[in-house]
Amino acid sequence: MDAALPRDAAARRGEPSVEVQADAADNVNDSGVPETVAHDTGDRAMENGRPQEQTTSPSTPQRKAAVRFIRASGKHLATLGIALTAIVIAAATWQHYVTAPWTRNGSVRVQVANVAPQVAGKIVELRVADNQFVHKGDVLYVIDPFDFEVAVRVGKALVDQRAADLVVKKAEFDRRQHLSDLATTPEEQQIYAGNAAQAKAAYEAATHQLAQAELNLKRTSVVSPVDGYVTNLLLRAGDYAVTGVSNVSVIDSNSFWIDGYFEETKMARVCVGDRAEAQLVGYPSPILGHVKTVTRGISASNAATGTQGLPNVDPIYTWVRLAQRVPVRLAIDTVPPDVPLVSGMTATVTIRQPSAGGGQSWFDRFRASFVDPVVDLVGAGRPPRPDCLQAASQQRPEVEALPYTREPAVPPAEKIAPGLTPGIDASPRQP
Repeated sequence: MDAALPRDAAARRGEPSVEVQADAADNVNDSGVPETVAHDTGDRAMENGRPQEQTTSPSTPQRKAAVRFIRASGKHLATLGIALTAIVIAAATWQHYVTAPWTRNGSVRVQVANVAPQVAGKIVELRVADNQFVHKGDVLYVIDPFDFEVAVRVGKALVDQRAADLVVKKAEFDRRQHLSDLATTPEEQQIYAGNAAQAKAAYEAATHQLAQAELNLKRTSVVSPVDGYVTNLLLRAGDYAVTGVSNVSVIDSNSFWIDGYFEETKMARVCVGDRAEAQLVGYPSPILGHVKTVTRGISASNAATGTQGLPNVDPIYTWVRLAQRVPVRLAIDTVPPDVPLVSGMTATVTIRQPSAGGGQSWFDRFRASFVDPVVDLVGAGRPPRPDCLQAASQQRPEVEALPYTREPAVPPAEKIAPGLTPGIDASPRQP
């Protein structure tokens, strides 16, 4: 009786009873709408004479299963795609690392002029300091010139003496040639002719000795043969300079180049004339250049002869075989203003082939950086470019020469000792 009262009261208020609410919770359809409510709504709509649209379309279990399958398949496909992409990138990167023409084993090289004196003596003046920049022809140091100045004066006096003797003996010979057979004999003419020839030879020898003395005096000022930097200067005023012994080194500032030591597996992509970039350690801006020459020979340890002149072959074989490195010489074209060139600095050298040049399109650069390594990886690599090293043999040899001293011509003796022989019939002029 008491239990029926709440249900009747709820019915009078239009609210579902507790049992009805529980039944409605059990009859919830797949769309989340209770079936009882849905049926009541439909019935009310039909009773009013106008059908109403359902606010929510019910989903079937097959559709939900298909959605779940598609989502799971998408995740697996995305994972598989990411894994394949990572594998391809790793393989292309490894192939690029192994076969691409680049190396970390590069170094800056330079020519050094070792200056040695051509005459010996005490150094009385030192005009340069360590690491100072000098121009070609600048005086580095001066050797005591006293002995050489004396030699020049003695040489000049000897030349004057030999010139006067030659003029007199040549005049005597000419007089004997104009005399009659009664005034002279053939033997006497031969004697005067021989005296004139000897005087001529002595005069020429004295002239050459004077030229040598003047050249030695000029060599007391030791000059720089190139434009560059004085390096490792240990010389000081008062040291003794020995002929032919180097005591000053000058780095030629116009002779810098870069040597890149490439593995033999990468040499198929290195050609003479290719553009190259060298990035020094610690400097972000690269040095631009081009491949000038490629070394054609490397020392072989098995080429040395052993007992009885037979080849000495090393019997040791390692399981890990290291690729031989080939020196490639790079000529420097452009140096960034903030990058100093110091011989011995290390660099990372990269060869830029024509297909990867700046004049190509973005597609060509993408293909050279990513597609070509993958193609090489699968075994269909590109063949080496033909005649890569032929340009080296067609180049004209570079000739480097310094101006050297030539022997001056021997002046006439009459120019040095004039007025001694005015004529055959006239007497010499008195001083």
